[in-house]
Amino acid sequence: MEPDLFTAAAEDRQEKDPSSSPLAVRMRPRTLDEVVGQQHLLRQGSPLRRLVGEGSGPAGPSSVLLWGPPGTGKTTLAYVVSKATDKRFVELSAITAGVKEVRSVIDGARRASGGYGKETVLFLDEIHRFSKAQQDSLLPAVENRWVTLIAATTENPYFSVISPLLSRSLLLTLESLTDDDVRDLLRRALAEERGLGGAVTLPGDTESHLLRVAGGDARRALTALEASAGAAIDKGEKEISLATLEETVDRAAVAYDRDGDQHYDVASALIKSIRGSDVDAALHYLARMIDAGEDPRFIARRLMISASEDIGLADPAALPLAVAAAQAVAMIGFPEAALTLSHATIALALAPKSNAATLAIGAALEDVKKGVAGQVPAHLRDGHYKGAAKLGHAQGYVYPHDVPGGIAAQRYLPDGVEDRRYYTPTRYGAEARYADVVEKVRERLRGEGS
Repeated sequence: MEPDLFTAAAEDRQEKDPSSSPLAVRMRPRTLDEVVGQQHLLRQGSPLRRLVGEGSGPAGPSSVLLWGPPGTGKTTLAYVVSKATDKRFVELSAITAGVKEVRSVIDGARRASGGYGKETVLFLDEIHRFSKAQQDSLLPAVENRWVTLIAATTENPYFSVISPLLSRSLLLTLESLTDDDVRDLLRRALAEERGLGGAVTLPGDTESHLLRVAGGDARRALTALEASAGAAIDKGEKEISLATLEETVDRAAVAYDRDGDQHYDVASALIKSIRGSDVDAALHYLARMIDAGEDPRFIARRLMISASEDIGLADPAALPLAVAAAQAVAMIGFPEAALTLSHATIALALAPKSNAATLAIGAALEDVKKGVAGQVPAHLRDGHYKGAAKLGHAQGYVYPHDVPGGIAAQRYLPDGVEDRRYYTPTRYGAEARYADVVEKVRERLRGEGS
């Protein structure tokens, strides 16, 4: 099996007839300088630059792990490395390939190297789909430098890639493309001859919607552009209208601007719908944010805030659930992160509500800002230093664990605020238990009751 022969044939066809390839392939960068985004990896002297032979430093490891969301350029970078280093480029997907296919490529790489001195770049997409045994099969080729392995994953490699391979590889983390990055790519694709060569134009409203459709995914953006451009040309139009784009990608333009008022309006509506326990409204606004390409981490942060601000001790499990959702979102990204965000949104919307924790810290902060603070009572001060006893610090402090019930009758609040009551629990959900407990505790602290 020689997959590189098919790759070479495809490249030869593209050079002879560029229009035979998809726009995303035609616009694939040919050098690192043409890559959009990922500037943190492309600076002069970076490991990636050294890998392609730029600069005077060592080339570094012969194995690279590219970790990032879909459409951020993992395949592109592997292709550019092969071109810049004049190496054969062989691409496999862990979804369809197995150990047999990997060994075939490695055997072909050894023959090519020994037969005509041509080294090989093996790009293995979605390496996290390989089992431990399958990943183990790559180690000899990496250690002996039979191939330059460039493996891509959308999952955290510390969890999904075996330690021996991880330790032998240069790990590069790719970031989601910004709207400016994708906009630059779209405009180049519209103008350059290898792209659409000026056949159509893209007005501002259509471009804005296309950016939302893309959601930071360059491949998705170029695919949608190519399809809508073809539809516009078929209609005899020189401009891709918003209606044509919507028809092509089968999505309605959502009234949502990630950088404008709509961004905050929809986010506000999501939180207020959760606060109001309207699960259907909450899901509607969540869907609008997802469809508009909102950063899932932004949504997850809002849900964590809501868990404390609007639910609090009425359901103490709400905050851990929201935190777990945020961690999952950071690890998996879209599209699967939509399921996690839906899970958390539904749970928060249907949870009992209490803003008692919010009001409590607000009242305490208001006193502090007004200067209503007072000195820390002497018996609560630190007594772990020489001379503390002479100052009366920590003297008379009653250790709560030494008294029945674990609550000692002593004062904790400083002078001037000793009668303040910041926390007023509700009777909703689990907080009803705290409402029963808090007054009994306060009585015991004052020495009232048994």
